[in-house]
Amino acid sequence: MINLPRSRLIVSLLMALSAASAQLCFGQEWEKILAAGKKEGKVAVIGPVGADRRDVLVEPFQKKYGITVEYFADRGSGIGPRLSAERGAGQYLWDASITGTTTGLLVLLPGGMLDPMEPALVLPEVKDPKQWRGGALEFADSGKRFLVMTPSQRGTLFVNPKVTKPQEIKSYKDLLNPKWRKKIVMDDPTRAGPGQATFTFFYLHPELGPNFIRALAKQEPAILRDYTQEIDGIAREKYSILIGVSDIVAEERIKDGLPIAILDPRQIKEGSDVSPGSGGLGFFNRAPHQNAAKVYINWLLSKEGQEGFAKVNGYISARLDVPTDHSPWRVPIPGSIKTYTQQAIDIKDDLTALFKEAFGR
Repeated sequence: MINLPRSRLIVSLLMALSAASAQLCFGQEWEKILAAGKKEGKVAVIGPVGADRRDVLVEPFQKKYGITVEYFADRGSGIGPRLSAERGAGQYLWDASITGTTTGLLVLLPGGMLDPMEPALVLPEVKDPKQWRGGALEFADSGKRFLVMTPSQRGTLFVNPKVTKPQEIKSYKDLLNPKWRKKIVMDDPTRAGPGQATFTFFYLHPELGPNFIRALAKQEPAILRDYTQEIDGIAREKYSILIGVSDIVAEERIKDGLPIAILDPRQIKEGSDVSPGSGGLGFFNRAPHQNAAKVYINWLLSKEGQEGFAKVNGYISARLDVPTDHSPWRVPIPGSIKTYTQQAIDIKDDLTALFKEAFGR
């Protein structure tokens, strides 16, 4: 008979040998990719606008690996036309894209521009599912070509605390109070952006839905398409409540001293939606610097890369080992509606039709 302690010892030794073998294989693979990436010399990345975002996505990587990052900043609305024109001319200039999921789902994936992400993942800390919220890396598509890095709770309601006490609003249905009639301003939901995401959330929420949107229209809110005008509208007390502006822009204006408060979604009965903002990652097919791109992707998805990217944006990383103390209210609330899925994209036409019906525009 086999002695049980001895059997356990053998199993432990085999597991240790297996782990050591896996570590050796990883080390050899990583060194090979890193050497090839350094030989390529650079990685070409399309990323979000903003000098602070560029800096955090470029400088630490260049310093660590000695590979130059050719960084082009563009908004989602500009990425599609640029890539379509380039690829139509037979030009494949970019290696990776860091952008919103709307761009990913409407442009990059339908255009067949991305390779599956998983074969590019090498670092154990990136591949380990236990490092990620929900026990796995999250992809926006079944082909696992567009990765969601920063699913974060979103701020949807904003007030001037000198005029409107934040604790006064405990449900979105409180906005239907007659005293708020003509005192509400909102970001236009017919264009891509935070206003559309907020109304998508309203539309999908089982306790709100189309009837809530119709009732809100009767409050005759002002509808704008400029974040600065929207925020200034409540800061200057022209309006009492703002719906659906960019919470990142609002936080910047708060730092500038404007009297603005973002309502904590945890105090609102229906909560808010979850969105990664510009935290979607794609690996272009026919990338000109494939190995340097793999080095960059693994670095960006490491604790170091995610910590810098999440903090500068005010996002919450999907990595569990990245601090959240910079924006604790953004930590995803279990069960929250996601406004970055294909389902959310698919209801856009219905939402636009409902908005035109309810608001008469």
